[in-house]
Amino acid sequence: MNPEPFPNLDRVIHEKARLAIVSALSAAPSLTFTDLRNLLGMTDGNLTSHLRILQEAGLVALSKSTGEARPQTTCVLTECGRGAFTEYLGHLEQIVSQFRKTTPAP
Repeated sequence: MNPEPFPNLDRVIHEKARLAIVSALSAAPSLTFTDLRNLLGMTDGNLTSHLRILQEAGLVALSKSTGEARPQTTCVLTECGRGAFTEYLGHLEQIVSQFRKTTPAP
């Protein structure tokens, strides 16, 4: 098995909660903080921490607006984030492809 794809996995994205966030945001133009929290079953604090890491890496952008008397945070995957996620998926596909080639069918 070629070990090359393994070290190329983006460590920021690879963490379970952040992978879930990036996956969800890749499937929608944007999600509110509340929608993302509910979709992923995360606490406010946990989601905030992971969004901060993704935002600092330039993968996610957050915008705040006031509407209906309550502030609302909207989350979007940046262009850089889409590229990083696409690259991450490519590395995973290489790993899966190698596994399929080396593992006999049941």
